[in-house]
Amino acid sequence: MVNEVKVLTGATLADPVAGIFQPFDIKIRGERIEGIYPPGSLGRAAADQRLSLEGCILAPGLTDLHVHLRAPGGEANETVASGLMAAAAGGFTTVCAMPNSGQVADKPEVLSYLRERAAASGLARLLPIAAVTKGLAGKELTDMAALKDAGAAAFSDDGMPIWDSGIMEAALYRAKALGLPVIDHCEDPGLKRDGLIHGGVISREMDLPGISAVSEAVPIARNILLAQKTGGRAHIAHLSTAEGVALLRFAQREGIAVTAEAMPHHLRLTDEVLRGGNTMGKVSPPLRDESHRQAVATAVKSGLITCIATDHAPWSADAKARPFAQAPNGISGLETALAVVWDTLVLREKMPILDLLARFILGPAAVLGRPPATIAPGAVADLVAIDPGKVKKVDPNAFYSLGKNTPFAGLTLRGWPVLTLYRGRITMREGQVYA
Repeated sequence: MVNEVKVLTGATLADPVAGIFQPFDIKIRGERIEGIYPPGSLGRAAADQRLSLEGCILAPGLTDLHVHLRAPGGEANETVASGLMAAAAGGFTTVCAMPNSGQVADKPEVLSYLRERAAASGLARLLPIAAVTKGLAGKELTDMAALKDAGAAAFSDDGMPIWDSGIMEAALYRAKALGLPVIDHCEDPGLKRDGLIHGGVISREMDLPGISAVSEAVPIARNILLAQKTGGRAHIAHLSTAEGVALLRFAQREGIAVTAEAMPHHLRLTDEVLRGGNTMGKVSPPLRDESHRQAVATAVKSGLITCIATDHAPWSADAKARPFAQAPNGISGLETALAVVWDTLVLREKMPILDLLARFILGPAAVLGRPPATIAPGAVADLVAIDPGKVKKVDPNAFYSLGKNTPFAGLTLRGWPVLTLYRGRITMREGQVYA
């Protein structure tokens, strides 16, 4: 029904945009929030559907700046439909799709395909991120203006670093003129060489070539200087090192337009999980040791790192079953992200709830230069309800994503999304997605 009325009662509203953290009831008409009311005041209001959310926290829908949907061209690992089902299951109403699918998103028609598929699913808003260079080869810039006209929300060669500094400089100049950021996978290939995991105690124990923290820090430093020179906006994908945190602190102190994101797996895990050749924990950048985990977590809590993103990277079981050196990097992360960071940062490390939500709502919106989701009369009803007391064990066999690859399998976590609404329509309730 186009103008169906929903009444949501009993929840504590948590909106980092408005700074609200208190009980309210919500009335939704069609796609938009009609009003917010004192608790209990909608008891007799007419409604087509009533939902009691006693004990839950109701927040604006989450945004994921960094997902790999594999389509077009990699549908054995994920489709747009399955990826957006996973997003709804995880409480996300907006996802940004990286360009490194089987068919690189370096042409307007690829972006159009993604947007059409997402619209057909009705599960979440898809903002495509277009390639910086043709074929992700790092040699020739794409037609960035045409890609913006086709719906590009940002530019990135993620999966590949932009190794040529001249290309990065030109990309920042061009993206600045278009009002969009450049997102970079910060990794120096000459320093990484054939590294497979973080260089340290575990790499030596496993006799595997290590990847130093400096291999991430060098391109971060370069990007900071280029952002300062060009005035463009540079965003650091999946920051994972203490050195990167220190460089980001310098950039922000100097007023340079550089932002960064952290991943749930880097906030919770260390390279200890790789012992025994566990390919489920093989990611790029790699899981680091505890000193780096603590540095990144501290930066997220303080607001130095303004975004949490998943780097959702689904793979088939066969791909992850390869020997460690041949297995691909990546974790299927959309469905566990919120519970992982809630359990880690809110429960263990006492991060305020509004601050955590800001990393999923305010931070990503600021990077993209878009208005953030909010709970206010007239706003689009993109919402997620979180049950902070819900305890559940991670079961990858229950994932909606085609990728079941997660190092969190069997881990018991507290704090799960239990309801997702996208444009006023229920897309997930108690773990069941309604496509």
